Amino acid sequence: MSKELLIDASHPEETRIAIKSDRGIEEYEYENIHRKNLKGNIYLGKVSRIEPSLQAAFVDFGNERHGFLAFNDIQSDYYQIPQADKDRIKKEEEEARAKLLEENDKEIVEHAEQNEEINLQDKNSSNGDQDEENIGNKVTNGSIDSQDENLVEDKPKNNRSFYRFKRYRIQEVIKPGQIVLIQIVKEERGKKGAALTTFISLAGKYIVLMPNTAKGGGISRKIYSSSDRKKMKEIINDLELPKTMGLIVRTAGANKTKNEIKDDLTNLLSTWEEIRMKTLKSIAPSTIYEEEDLIARAIRDFYSRDIDRIIVDGDKAFEAAKKYAKKISSAHSKNVVKYKGKIPIFHHYNIEKYLNSIFEPRIELKSGGYIIISPTEALVSIDINSGRSTRERNVEKTALTNNLEAAEEIARQVKLRDLAGLIVIDFIDMENYSNKRLVERKLRESLKNDKARIQFGRISNFGLLEMTRQRLRESSIKWEIQLSVDSFALKVLKLLEERAFSDSKIRIINVSLSKKIIDILNNNYSTELKFFKDKYKFKINLVQNSEFLSQEFLFSFFDSKKKLISEFNGTEVKEPSSKDIIENSTEQVVANNSENKEEVSDEKQNNYKGKRKRFFNKNRFKDNKKSKKKEPEAVKEVN
Repeated sequence: MSKELLIDASHPEETRIAIKSDRGIEEYEYENIHRKNLKGNIYLGKVSRIEPSLQAAFVDFGNERHGFLAFNDIQSDYYQIPQADKDRIKKEEEEARAKLLEENDKEIVEHAEQNEEINLQDKNSSNGDQDEENIGNKVTNGSIDSQDENLVEDKPKNNRSFYRFKRYRIQEVIKPGQIVLIQIVKEERGKKGAALTTFISLAGKYIVLMPNTAKGGGISRKIYSSSDRKKMKEIINDLELPKTMGLIVRTAGANKTKNEIKDDLTNLLSTWEEIRMKTLKSIAPSTIYEEEDLIARAIRDFYSRDIDRIIVDGDKAFEAAKKYAKKISSAHSKNVVKYKGKIPIFHHYNIEKYLNSIFEPRIELKSGGYIIISPTEALVSIDINSGRSTRERNVEKTALTNNLEAAEEIARQVKLRDLAGLIVIDFIDMENYSNKRLVERKLRESLKNDKARIQFGRISNFGLLEMTRQRLRESSIKWEIQLSVDSFALKVLKLLEERAFSDSKIRIINVSLSKKIIDILNNNYSTELKFFKDKYKFKINLVQNSEFLSQEFLFSFFDSKKKLISEFNGTEVKEPSSKDIIENSTEQVVANNSENKEEVSDEKQNNYKGKRKRFFNKNRFKDNKKSKKKEPEAVKEVN
């Protein structure tokens, strides 16, 4: 299956990336210069206060809101305790970590062997489904995401939970004003500050380096093959890694050679040395290291052999993508291609319309059914309905077909919208036990390549399936039962850009909105509007309509001669009727006649003024000349 990595960086203030395959959109990420990604950044911070009731510290790292540092995420080197106790803690941590790594390797090998046996069994047999279910739960309950950095969080937490909490409390070992080197693991969300950790992790293409976690790490749980894991372990043991450091082999590192792993490790070690030197020279609070931009992260995390091309829209972005691809391998830079189309890249590849579906709570299915996604404060509810689906021979078959299609679409929408926390899916009721297992299996397979850690339940007697998903980033779309006014303004802007290219004749667009939405567009999205108008030569007029509610709008499209082409209100496209065409044409005729009359009257007036001016200029001194000729004749007669 061929894939393409599309990078849209034509706009100076935003960058978007999408992975397009034959099935649709596999991945989508968005970054704005006003809302930069902070996750992964490293800061030198100062402990502002200790909260014994939360067993956590708040750290000032230079941001307006202080970060939250849990006791679990504080490295033992920062403890202000006797050295003998500190040495004993480190020894216990190393023993626990080694034990956990051995258990994980055994567990993965067992899963691989059991999976091979399950594949030989009948898919519809209840025993096979039960075995697969047990395996799935074991893997997902402690699994790491495909970014693999999160293993850094899991390992030390397990160690500390067994030993450290029995002896010390945070107020006994950490003091206000203490300087700590921290990394952001979760973005700020609402009124919550960023979540921090002192266990640093640096992500490369094939490995993740943990420079201050001794003997930590291992191999990604998503590398299931026992032969691949054995090969990776041999490579790790041969690497000359300092005793104070650990590393994780990422999923992308499977089947890589020792030289490729070693080169990636060398780059990360040099990065850590730069961080260390800058930390020694800095004064808290200050920024020590910033995670790379979206383009570099996309190529690092998503680019693989499955992707045929990297297509980039934007000159600077193209140079940056080529530079980073060359940094990984000189052969990869040939696959970076510059987009030269006249319309935006996402419109050209017909994915903008699909991406705009994340603004809608309802998603249509090909079979005729539909999905309703309703995010709330505590959880996300997803409802599946059969709708117009009537192709199958009975109710059970109809339910199974809709549920299988919905499971695949839900997996895609969960990634695009970055839905997290508790997710409850209400599948269409099925009576057959094996059909329920098929739907569960389809959902797991569809979410197999998701970065986030996911835990699954099973379909209950009420047709409900519960799952939890890790939050990777703050979603660009915010819901308040319905769309917030800011996101609705962004929706109007994106729909406007999409509909502007629906007809090549469109040149003038009137957007009728409520005053509140117009104010938001003028205040927050004026640069986007100006950029779109200037680059693609559209004239866009924001028209206030006092009868519209905040969630209503109307697009009116005109050609260069101000002739109405069509109207769009978000649900249907309205073509101009014959009456509208006649009224529009008569208005144009009246306007043209009035303009012509004004032009004729102006011409007459100008002609009259010209003639009058020429007449006066010609006869100005005529009377004076005649009187001068008569005077001497009168004098002669007197004489």
